[in-house]
Amino acid sequence: MAYYYTAKIREEIGKNIQRSRKRKGLKQVDVAVDAGINTSYYGKIERGIVNPSLEKLFRIIKSLKVKSSDILPF
Repeated sequence: MAYYYTAKIREEIGKNIQRSRKRKGLKQVDVAVDAGINTSYYGKIERGIVNPSLEKLFRIIKSLKVKSSDILPF
């Protein structure tokens, strides 16, 4: 089953991921590699361009060592 987020939600998730990553002093490639996600695709997630699967979101959350509520706006 596919999940699709509205553009506003995608952008908010991306901003939250980016903010968390920068607070930890990490580069996009660091998080992408640790989460097992293509670096180009990861960049698109941060920019709110793509609808990442819940699995990918949770791998990013685990990589950043943050709570899901820090990333997900719902």
